[in-house]
This record gives sequence, structure tokens and C-alpha cells, in this order.
Amino acid sequence: MGNNNEDKLRALDAALGQIEKQYGKGAVMKLGDSAANMNVETILISRIGDVGKRLHTGRSRNDQVALDIRMYTKKEIIAIKELVKNLMVTLNDFAANHTETILPGYTHLQRAQPVTLAHHLLAYVEMFKRDYDRLCDTYKRTDVMPLGSGALATTTYPLDRYAVAAELGFAAITMNSMDGVSDRDFCIELASTLSILMMHLSRFCEEIILWSSHEFHFIELSDAYSTGSSIMPQKKNPDMAELIRGKTGRVYGHLMALLTTMKGLPLAYNKDMQEDKEAIFDALDTVKMCLTAFTPMLDTMRVIPENMRKAAAGGFINATDCADWLTKNGVPFRDAYKATGELVARCIELGTDLENLPMDEYKKVCDVFNDDVYSAISLERCTNERTVFGGPASANVKAQAKRVAEIAEKL
Repeated sequence: MGNNNEDKLRALDAALGQIEKQYGKGAVMKLGDSAANMNVETILISRIGDVGKRLHTGRSRNDQVALDIRMYTKKEIIAIKELVKNLMVTLNDFAANHTETILPGYTHLQRAQPVTLAHHLLAYVEMFKRDYDRLCDTYKRTDVMPLGSGALATTTYPLDRYAVAAELGFAAITMNSMDGVSDRDFCIELASTLSILMMHLSRFCEEIILWSSHEFHFIELSDAYSTGSSIMPQKKNPDMAELIRGKTGRVYGHLMALLTTMKGLPLAYNKDMQEDKEAIFDALDTVKMCLTAFTPMLDTMRVIPENMRKAAAGGFINATDCADWLTKNGVPFRDAYKATGELVARCIELGTDLENLPMDEYKKVCDVFNDDVYSAISLERCTNERTVFGGPASANVKAQAKRVAEIAEKL
């Protein structure tokens, strides 16, 4: 009897190996369908007879489908993690070349304080690093095998679910058979993780769109990632960035679709749950497509440092440093804040800026001022004196870039 079973298993393994070789590993095949050319059981039966009919023993479509989608999403998470890592490395390398490139930092889309382009870009590196970490966390909860749960109440066959999990490369098994077949929270979590990742890409794309406009003209995109107008010959449209920004709404929609599908389902399996496939498959495809386009778009982007600096020199973004200089020289900050505001108003009236405002005008507002203030409000000093950890000082930014490079090597 034992040898007979072993012979059947060998025949089954051999036939499955032939099917995999013929159709390709990962090919979409069906169980229990009449389409002979895509039905695993039908092919097995045609090749090895009754042994092929044993394939579905102890299984249900419910736990088989739950298994398949987990196996698929595990593979896709790994692929997206690699794309995010490549983006982080590209962005970090790009930033390392611009530790001295000064541009305005904005709040409310108004010029606020001077920063470096490296500091600005490394902010996105931190966001993408958290996205990477979220993908890792999502993977942990996806890496749980539901096979053996049956339709909802397991089976009377003496299955060794732990052995099957090890064979299939799962870290754990589901602890409750009804939960194993009836929840798709791992898909919802993945859609949420992908949505947050797309949100970060979209924010970055929005800035690229703004920076490439004539009003900013901080950067120029490669022709490979932009197009001209069909009627206006002077235009160069940031198409790729706009498309990625638009695709973000598509991924958000899939998250809401999954949440809405699952919100009213009683235990255990319900046919509504087949709607999870289109949502999560398309969300995964969309994110991979966007990352594949975004990274080279960024890598080929040309920075125009002189325009960034020119923008930083306007808008009185060194006003805070002027007030800080007064405070460091004994003036209470609130009084220093008021005095600097008066200076800005005077600059506007005279059509100049703080760096070129005559000292006698400074003295009219506060007699504490002296010529040292001019060096204190230079853009280079404004950035490089912000040495608090996480700030834009050149040494800080270089250290952050080095830290990111070391982290990326370990991912």
C-alpha cells in the first residue's frame, strides 16, 4: 500500500513538473474548469489517469484561492520593495551632488527659509524609506498560509499544514480556518501601503511639475519624460509626472473598493470576495509602472542652480535669521521679530532686500544692528548654521546621505 501511494505521488509530481515546463512557472491555470487547455486536473487526468483526480483532495476553492493570492502578492511585494530601494539610492545619489545648491524652502507655497536641494530631496528619501518599511510589515502579515482551511471548517484528512507551509515558503499558517478563507485584510493593508507610497510619489511629481514651469524654472526634464503641445510649439509638458500624479487616484480607488466590498460580509466566504483580484492586481501593476517611470525621470532631470539661488535671494527668506541675530545680541525675540518686520516693509518700500539695505536703515529700526548682520543673513550662513540634527547644514546633509547609503546596502 505504501509503495503504491509513493508511486502515485511520483507520477503526480512528474506530471505537474511537465505541466510547469510546458506552460511556464507562474502561468495562470484553473482548477475544476472545463477548458481543457487551461485546467490542471483535466491535463493530469489525461496524462496519468485516476491519480490526477486526487489533486483536489482535502482542498476547497476557498482556501486554494486564498493561498494563491497570498503567494502572488508576496512575490509582488518583493518586486516593489526592490523598485523603492532603487528609487531611494537614485535619489540619495542625486542629493549628494547638491549639498551646496541653495533654494527656497516653502510653507503654504510661500518662500519661507533657505535650504539646500539635497536637504529637500532627502526629505523624500525618508518618506520612501518608511514606504519600504511598510511593505516589509505588510509582507509579514501576507506570509501566512491558509491552505488546509478547506471551505471554512478544514477537513477530516490528516493534513500537516506546517509541512505544506514550509514546502510553499510560508513563515506561518492561519490559526483559524474561517478567518483563513474569509478575510482579505492583507490585500487591504497592501492597498493602503501602496496608496501611501503613491501619495509620496504624487507629492514629488507635483513639485517636479511646479519646478519645471516657467514661473519656477528650477529644473528641466528630459525629452524622454515630457512632450510638446500639439498647437503651442514653445511648450514642454511634464507628462510623466502628471500621469503618475493622476494614477494615484486610481490606487486610492482600489483601496476604497476593497474596504467597501469587505465591510458587510458575514463569515465565512462570500462570492463578493472575488472582486479583490481586479483591485489588488491593478494597484500592484500601477505602482510598479509608476516607480519604473519615476526613477529614470528623476535621474535624467537637469537642475538649474542659478534659478534656485535667485529665488532664494528674493522673498526675504533670511528674515528669520535677521531676527535671530538680534536675539543673539540681547534683544528679546518678540521685539526682534517686530523690528525685522519693519525692515522688510522698508525694503519693499525701497525696492531692495535685507542683504543690500543700507546700515543706516537698520539703525533707524534698532540701534543694536552693526555690519556683522550682513554675514549672518547670507544664504550660505543661513543654511550652514542650522546644525541641529535633521537640519539643512551641509555637514548634516552629507551625514544623512551617507547614512541612507549604508541603510540601502543592507536592504
